[in-house]
Amino acid sequence: MKSAAASAPFAPFSGPFAIGTLSASGGAAFPGLVAPDGRVLDLRAALGEPALTTLTLLERWDETLPRLHALAADPADAWLSLDDLRVQAPVEPRQIFQSGANYRQHVIDLAVAHRAPDAPGTVEEARAEVAAVMDKRAAEDLPYVFIGLPTTISGPYDDVVLPAWAHKPDWELEVAAVISRPAYRVTVEEALEYVAGYTIANDLTDRASVFRRDMPPIGTDWLRSKNAPGFTPLGPWIVPACSIADPSDLQVTLKLNGETMQDESTKDMIFGVARLVSYISQTARLLPGDLVLTGSPAGNGIHWGRLLRDGDVMDGSVTGLGAQRTRCVAEETR
Repeated sequence: MKSAAASAPFAPFSGPFAIGTLSASGGAAFPGLVAPDGRVLDLRAALGEPALTTLTLLERWDETLPRLHALAADPADAWLSLDDLRVQAPVEPRQIFQSGANYRQHVIDLAVAHRAPDAPGTVEEARAEVAAVMDKRAAEDLPYVFIGLPTTISGPYDDVVLPAWAHKPDWELEVAAVISRPAYRVTVEEALEYVAGYTIANDLTDRASVFRRDMPPIGTDWLRSKNAPGFTPLGPWIVPACSIADPSDLQVTLKLNGETMQDESTKDMIFGVARLVSYISQTARLLPGDLVLTGSPAGNGIHWGRLLRDGDVMDGSVTGLGAQRTRCVAEETR
């Protein structure tokens, strides 16, 4: 669905071009090469492949990338105006891998927010205890990764429907790596060779559903808390990895109704992109177009004591990746 939030201004990105999935009014979605000035080239026509999708483009990323650079420098008359197009999620992934507890300050804040009122010790002692756990995790090289559903993906300017059962919906803006070729049991040193580029993801979470109250020993319930339809606004673009100098040095910023809530560098990540991709690949086979969400920095709603509600507008941006704007809409109940 297209919302009034789609009036977000065009935000710059790094490099000579980015890749998006777009559509004209009433037309089929197509992969587009997006120029920094907002022009768009329909890659189906430019590459002579009427059935081309962003996913099939990623499946041949290494061989196609030089052609994309050449097209970006071509002043041909076939460019379209972004103003006439709808921006959709840049890719439909087959698999989504989500990294949890990957920002040091974020984990400490969450632990304090969920601390029982009668917990022993001071808040400062609790923060120090969690910090020690984070240091141990980093030393033992054990990221925390779980799996999300592709049906959660929505466009970067689409409305986000807040389910009636979600009592504490929260934002989690983060960087997502997009995989370019099958990766299985790759090393940390070679992991970034399997990354086509980066995009923005807002991995929404219902905090009230994270932990199973009926079965505490079972632990977390990621299906319930994170996988409602549209709970992962994605995009607007895939910016090629070659245009991002260092994914561990990007600023992640989310504003709620114009007020800054998250504003943190990816330097605070415990495990970088290479370690996450390598870790996942030791168990699962990553496929072209798959997403590796790298975790959310500090500044979530549970920290501020302000969760999402009907009418809220979220503006999310990441250095070099552009910006997204989504509006929250309460689910209509019958």
